[in-house]
Amino acid sequence: MAVEIVPEKDEQTYRSAIAKYALQPDNTWMVGNSPKSDINPALAAGLNAVFVPHGNTWILEHDDLATAQAPQRLLVVERFPDLRAHSRFTAR
Repeated sequence: MAVEIVPEKDEQTYRSAIAKYALQPDNTWMVGNSPKSDINPALAAGLNAVFVPHGNTWILEHDDLATAQAPQRLLVVERFPDLRAHSRFTAR
């Protein structure tokens, strides 16, 4: 596992992380509250995504959610703890 702080979250940033860490896109998830910089670029880079809407998300981060292309998955949950209801995110 790794954590990176990046100056810009866009498709190329996600693609670079995939290459740098030799990630398998079908097993890699981006979790975020911004369609513009979290969800849509992650999907464009071939990752799965979890959208956690938040009422105080900065207006410039608002955008329509992209559609996940099979075999990608886009999951929408109301609250972060709701991920526990999905087996992919349940601790083993």
